[in-house]
Amino acid sequence: MSTDLAPRLISDSASASETKRSFWRNSLQQLLAIASLVIIIIVFAFINPDSFLTLTNFSTILTTVTTVGLLALGVTFIIITGGIDLSVGTGMILCGVMAGVFITNMGLPLWLGIALTIGFGGLIGLVNGVNVAVLGLPSFIATLGMMMVTQGLSLVISGTKPIYFSETPGFGAIMNVSLIPGMRLPLGGVIFILLIVVSVVILQRTLIGRTAFAIGSNEKATRLSGVNVRAWLITVYVLCGLFVGLAGVLSASRLSSAQPTGGAGIELQAIAAVIIGGTSLAGGRGSMVGTVIGAFIMAVLDNGLRMAGVAQEWQQVAIGVVVLLAVYLDIVRKKNASARGSVSPHRKPARDSTAVTSQPQT
Repeated sequence: MSTDLAPRLISDSASASETKRSFWRNSLQQLLAIASLVIIIIVFAFINPDSFLTLTNFSTILTTVTTVGLLALGVTFIIITGGIDLSVGTGMILCGVMAGVFITNMGLPLWLGIALTIGFGGLIGLVNGVNVAVLGLPSFIATLGMMMVTQGLSLVISGTKPIYFSETPGFGAIMNVSLIPGMRLPLGGVIFILLIVVSVVILQRTLIGRTAFAIGSNEKATRLSGVNVRAWLITVYVLCGLFVGLAGVLSASRLSSAQPTGGAGIELQAIAAVIIGGTSLAGGRGSMVGTVIGAFIMAVLDNGLRMAGVAQEWQQVAIGVVVLLAVYLDIVRKKNASARGSVSPHRKPARDSTAVTSQPQT
């Protein structure tokens, strides 16, 4: 028995050492993201000192980040599994249209219309999950097709015309009402903050999060260990769809109307926010805190460029550059991780029995 104990102690020591190094690497990535956000804020504050650093503008940024941030939170779960969802932007627009159908056209109670809209987002996620997990379609292709479907359905269902919520003033208050008199703290922003906490708990403290990390780290080993990978993948896509549905509600509430056009490109901002925050496109690694930081980077960048008077087309160029930079940084992180793994003297092949023990980032 003593002959078996020494290798086990060495393995445990190596595992603890690797966990500690991983923790510091993850912390460093988040600190770098925070530093980038601070630098962007300083630059735009220098360009527009009288208008950028104001409570009103910070409230505007919080309102802007809410919808993209919600999409980013949902996409984080999927990217951690090693997948992607390109349909979240147009799916959000379709959910907004469905909110108009449920509440304005059908005259359903406000709470019921909102619940059905969020559920409709879950339905979109369910279809994506079935296409990926059951039919075996690559997530890129499956969600690209769904992006086109949802974009077309938005126009068909609405008749290419906006649907207004003029007879339901409470719907517009969901996103725009201020919770503190004299200070514009939008309810939508508070909802976003609460969903951040919920997302962190789900990712770090529940079986959904642990299984998502395991699938992203080694899907084959996770399946061989007895985990129903198909069911969990569908669950993750449905969860993302629920975030999409809520984002659709808040987006339509912000404008007090459901606009059937647009949505394309928002998914790129959400995905960029996730990658900037340290989540790997290869799967198996991610952080909700990092995603939130990335979402604020995208929102502050968008807000600052608008205030600086940058033309819309150049704003798109800047966002595209950020997306490319985020993907490049993810590739660099992946190469560095592979290099560290190849030189580690304690590294061993993954075993099937440990497939579901992957730990999330903090």
